[in-house]
Amino acid sequence: MAKDPVCGMMIDEKKSAGNSVYKGTTYYFCAKNCKEKFDKSPGQYLTMK
Repeated sequence: MAKDPVCGMMIDEKKSAGNSVYKGTTYYFCAKNCKEKFDKSPGQYLTMK
């Protein structure tokens, strides 16, 4: 299981709506919309951890 960095939802990596690699780490998303938001400004979501 992985945590969507945009909305915080826990998702199965195999069933994710997509993924992005940022600074060598792969992030998984529950929906295409979350992936698009992350891709535009990944640092914004990673600093909220």
